[in-house]
Amino acid sequence: MRAISTRVIAVAALASLVLLGTPRGAESARIKDIIDVEGVRPNQLTGYGVVVGLDGTGDGQQSLFTVQSVLSMLRRRGVTISVDPRQIRVKNAAAVVVTAVLPPFARSGNQIDVQLSSIGDAKSLRGGTLVLTPLLGADQQVYAVAQGAVSLGGGFSASAAGASATKSHPTVGVITGGAIVEREVPVTLGAEGKLRLSLRQADFTTASRVALAINGYLGDGAADAVDPATVEIRLAGAEQAMALLPAIETLEVMPDRRARVIVNERTGTIIMGEGVRIAPVAIAHGSLQIQVKTDFGVSQPAPFSSGRTVVVPDSTITVQEGQAQRLAVLRPGINLGQLVGGLNALGVTPQDLIAVLQAIKSAGALDAELEIM
Repeated sequence: MRAISTRVIAVAALASLVLLGTPRGAESARIKDIIDVEGVRPNQLTGYGVVVGLDGTGDGQQSLFTVQSVLSMLRRRGVTISVDPRQIRVKNAAAVVVTAVLPPFARSGNQIDVQLSSIGDAKSLRGGTLVLTPLLGADQQVYAVAQGAVSLGGGFSASAAGASATKSHPTVGVITGGAIVEREVPVTLGAEGKLRLSLRQADFTTASRVALAINGYLGDGAADAVDPATVEIRLAGAEQAMALLPAIETLEVMPDRRARVIVNERTGTIIMGEGVRIAPVAIAHGSLQIQVKTDFGVSQPAPFSSGRTVVVPDSTITVQEGQAQRLAVLRPGINLGQLVGGLNALGVTPQDLIAVLQAIKSAGALDAELEIM
């Protein structure tokens, strides 16, 4: 059964309404929660490895690179096989791409998590063990080495004649703490006597407030908002950065957040910030519901005829009008709670609310950025 609903939405400006706006909600945030220190960042690592010890769920004969990897590993250990690689089967091995994230200030000997993803036609990595795999950075230098037992986190794959069952992604696994850091990435704080803070959400007002808060703590002229995403702090010496950062991170500022409405039409999800406001509008909400129901019957041919048994669809269509159209007046400057409460009182579903918001935005009455995913 399919249900197709049509909503009729009329939006008109009502200039005679009285402004009943409420003050915007405002909450302060710590500077450390809205900024990143320039130069302090993670680095991505990748590598190619082989998982062994699988129970016949590894790569098939078509994945020649898996066979070549196994032969290459054996040669390095003094085992030479003089056979055509295409005649070798390694169902208990699978080629994988290993990825990891090297956190900032990671020291030699620290352990980090790795993720494994099959690149062949393996059915499952369950029960396998990753053989020693070097992990390289973008500069092709080895920063960590990974090895260990693979965990699928509950995923599995099973099959039999004419049936199969799969849970999660059995061809993707993780090794918690499976890589050991071998090379450190140097990080210098306060180079050239300056410390730069990068805002995660670039905004002129927020950057100015961050600089103002730092100047209130360190003194006038200590910090400047270079651009909407950068605040620069002057230091007396490079060693002063580590001494000042703990205190600067705990300072609180009032971020100036944009009013945004995010809509996902596929899932019917709507996320609205508290700063969303609408201008005076009137919304007429009606409904027309069409149901399409399809039953499948069987057309049986006469005995000893040359006809075939076929499935014949039998469709019925039902059209039902909804309740009488109702008009709702939304006063100017209402906040998120008032908007949602008023539309819910009309019986507006998430899908209807998407259409309502789009119509209000088209009429120029929505004081927010509407983003449709």
